[in-house]
Amino acid sequence: MTNRDVKVVAKGFTYLEGPRWHNGRLYFVDFYTHTVNALDAEGAIEQIAVVEHQPSGLGWLPDGRMLVVSMKDRRILRQEPDGTLAEHADISALCTGHANDMVVARNGRAYVGHFGFDLMGGADHEFASVVLVNPDGTARTVAEGLSFPNGMVITPDDRTLIVNELFGNRVSAFGIEADGSLGPRRDFAAYGDLGDEPSWHKRVEASTIVPDGLAMDAEGAVWVADCAHQRAVRIADGGEILDEVSTAPNGVFAVGLGGDDGKTLFLCVAPDFDEAARTAAREGELHAVRVEVPHAGTP
Repeated sequence: MTNRDVKVVAKGFTYLEGPRWHNGRLYFVDFYTHTVNALDAEGAIEQIAVVEHQPSGLGWLPDGRMLVVSMKDRRILRQEPDGTLAEHADISALCTGHANDMVVARNGRAYVGHFGFDLMGGADHEFASVVLVNPDGTARTVAEGLSFPNGMVITPDDRTLIVNELFGNRVSAFGIEADGSLGPRRDFAAYGDLGDEPSWHKRVEASTIVPDGLAMDAEGAVWVADCAHQRAVRIADGGEILDEVSTAPNGVFAVGLGGDDGKTLFLCVAPDFDEAARTAAREGELHAVRVEVPHAGTP
């Protein structure tokens, strides 16, 4: 593990997710203030939008309009030029839990994961799917059998979707077909099959990684927020862990690569992901650390 200088660049939030470098600023969401925010190079924060039913994944259509996941009502919202939010897609019929993270391809197609079960309510683990939302708002399921699909990236050639499986002890990859469909799943990084174990707590205990947020670099490796182990790890295709940044005593729940040269790794940290605890406190922070290999792919 390389010894690096990790800086706190923003604090006083509840629980941060979805960091995206876009047009010279870092965009991110704060779950329990329901806000989408942007941080500039001078450290100034602008509130971009308020999402009543809790924001998550972010992305942009080719015309520059922002898309944001509305988690609890399982919709994708679109921000119009006047700043208002409109429904882009209702994916509630395709989700079996809160809608969650999202990546928007350069052609405007959005890939969205969902929980698959009532995590905060204490339900047993159930497998979930990835939903494709077309630029016209039509939606369909394009992959099934994933264990809590979470952070997602698209490779620079636009041909592969990489997906974290939070409670699956693995990162998966899918070929992207011409119509946006996904081909067969393959392991990008896998550390042991957890089978049909119904307890997500036991799945976490048995996992080498618990991969939340995701970012890709120019060497084809990914940075993963290993949330249960208080670290971000850099992983090569095939599973070799190449590097690590500790966030102890906090957990890290999302990562993004950005900055003018793409070599700043942003880390969304908090003590835990318990909804009641995070709603009641302002302990969420955004950290930043310099790395050697710059950003690549989408987002």
